[in-house]
Amino acid sequence: MIDHVSVGVRSLPRSARFYEAALGALGFEKLVTRPRTIGFGKRYPEFWINLRPQMTSVTPDLGGHVCLRASSKQAVDDFHRAALAGGGSDDGPPGPREHEDPARLYYAAFVRDPDGNGVEAVCFVEASGPGLSGA
Repeated sequence: MIDHVSVGVRSLPRSARFYEAALGALGFEKLVTRPRTIGFGKRYPEFWINLRPQMTSVTPDLGGHVCLRASSKQAVDDFHRAALAGGGSDDGPPGPREHEDPARLYYAAFVRDPDGNGVEAVCFVEASGPGLSGA
């Protein structure tokens, strides 16, 4: 079980704006602010950004990837829209993706934060259930 995840960022104010927008669409709030780190979460800080001013920008073929669970397709869409408006870049628009379980639809969106860190939002929808229009 993972307790929390941290990513490095070059500018805490710039990244805070991005993550407040993107994570806010998934129900996260800024819960802890310290001089070199900010923690976001729903009940406790489970996603941290840590100031690393000497860090170089992460290219798409390097760095990590963080995937966060969304409550619905609408939340995935909202995450993507908010992330782009907050200074992120598109790394894969909202939509269905291939998944090993044919009974469940993997619906996700992929973005890069202002430093190039990869962030994804995903929800799973029953493939035979309602809500698949526009998937």
